[in-house]
Amino acid sequence: MKRPIVYRNNFIYQIIEKDLSLDKSKIIRTRFPPEPNGYLHVGHAKSICLNFGVVQYYHGQCYLRFDDTNPVNEDIQYVEAIKNDIVWLGFQWHGDVRYASDYSEKLYNYAVELINKGLAYVDELSPNKIREYRGTLVLPGKNSPYRSRHIKENLMLFTKMRQGYFAEGKACLRAKIDMSSPYMIMRDPVLYRIKFIHHQRVGDKWCIYPTYDFTHCISDALEGITHSLCTLEFQDNRRLYDWILNKININVHPRQYEFSRLNLEYAVMSKRKLDLLVLHNIVTGWDDPRMPTISGLRRRGYTPESIREFCYRIGVTKQESCINMAALEACIRKDLNDKVSRVMAVLDPIKIIINNLPDKYEEKIVALNHPNKLDMGTRQIFFTKEIFIDRNDFCEIVNDYKIRKLILGKKIRLRNAYVIQAERVQRDNNGAISIIFCTYDSQTLNKNPIDCRDVKGVIHWVSATRNVIAEFRLYNHLFTISNPWAVKNFLSYVNPRSLVIYHGFVEDSVLYSKKNKHYQFEREGYFCIDECYSTANKLVFHRTVELKSIWKTKNNKKIL
Repeated sequence: MKRPIVYRNNFIYQIIEKDLSLDKSKIIRTRFPPEPNGYLHVGHAKSICLNFGVVQYYHGQCYLRFDDTNPVNEDIQYVEAIKNDIVWLGFQWHGDVRYASDYSEKLYNYAVELINKGLAYVDELSPNKIREYRGTLVLPGKNSPYRSRHIKENLMLFTKMRQGYFAEGKACLRAKIDMSSPYMIMRDPVLYRIKFIHHQRVGDKWCIYPTYDFTHCISDALEGITHSLCTLEFQDNRRLYDWILNKININVHPRQYEFSRLNLEYAVMSKRKLDLLVLHNIVTGWDDPRMPTISGLRRRGYTPESIREFCYRIGVTKQESCINMAALEACIRKDLNDKVSRVMAVLDPIKIIINNLPDKYEEKIVALNHPNKLDMGTRQIFFTKEIFIDRNDFCEIVNDYKIRKLILGKKIRLRNAYVIQAERVQRDNNGAISIIFCTYDSQTLNKNPIDCRDVKGVIHWVSATRNVIAEFRLYNHLFTISNPWAVKNFLSYVNPRSLVIYHGFVEDSVLYSKKNKHYQFEREGYFCIDECYSTANKLVFHRTVELKSIWKTKNNKKIL
């Protein structure tokens, strides 16, 4: 993998360069700290590329640490999925995988240290009362009636919390800071809460769990992290991050730096909302190709190179923005264009019978796998008496001479083959066209006829006898609005046509190139095989992206 030189042009690079010049850091050490309560999405990919890319450039270390301090929705399946995603993206963490739960005893002891210093207390207000006492953005909070408890009493009550004497919600440990602070995060934040839930790693050993804000900064310090890189929503949390580290006896004090998170149009970037899509069966799972998860994009046919390129292109700034979907699609087109073979597939087939060919006629034609890359070789396709074309490539009568379709009485070229002319059609009992009868010009293989004025275009085709049955899954944006994250009931804006399925055929050359997973289906787009659902009798293809962007701009607004 090439070094991500892009990092030389952002503020994170500038900070690191300054720290190195001042000898503040001997080795750059970052961490990627996901909570194992869902799959990673493309927003996490930006953070992965930044945290791992920085240390790759500076020859440092990046730790993978799971923030497993809230066992309510955490599961080992998410741990494994996250590890797989990181490796698939092309990165490797330093040393063993780490878990916040590895530091449970140390975290508890630091909480006891804060109690002994009179900087933390056990509060028995209900969660609703705590929120009420915290105040608002314009009104200061007020002290809890339990805030003035004696240190010995707080130590005894905190011990009882650990031993399970309190029910959930009946007590918590809070930092004693300032209930009138203009920053809500500093108004006596909760440090420990009670949860009688089986933990996916430590079982039932603990019934109290530290909050993210308490865990994160201490874990960073214990691991010697030099640059703790977070998204902008944690900007105010940095005050608590520094407060905790300043108040406990710990040798290392990392610095937290924030960058803008990745927002993508027509998608939601919240694991909670993504989980709702799964729970409501709107998608088939976290790896559904319509999901913006890394596993969903992988299944749809996105490559790690394309996602890394996307993250590098959008850059690292402090300015919040929403990225156009076209930017992501451009990266996968660029990556696949030079890599994948061209083949022909018919998604919505209609049969053609060529009258001036004998029955069972079969001619082998050699076609290039890539028109601009001869080193990618050739393949054999079969021209037969009966072929399929796409239904949309035929019109009975058209007055517009610019339309590039097969028209009754007119000629058109078959890709890599001959010029044909439509003579008549046959209809089924419902009046729909079921067969088109044509003739072909035997002198036009890979060349135009002498009189080529009537040849209006080129269409793709597949032999009706030498093909593979295929299912084609075409994906559109998952939501009908560009900002589903900003509306109250985002599920009501799910696009009913986010998935359209066609049943057709693909040329049988794909059977002899099993190492290939991606293809460009000529005139249709880039597709990849779904190996889980394909069988010996039928292949299933996901359309990764169309050949050209469907995203347009009008008056600076994105439309379809």
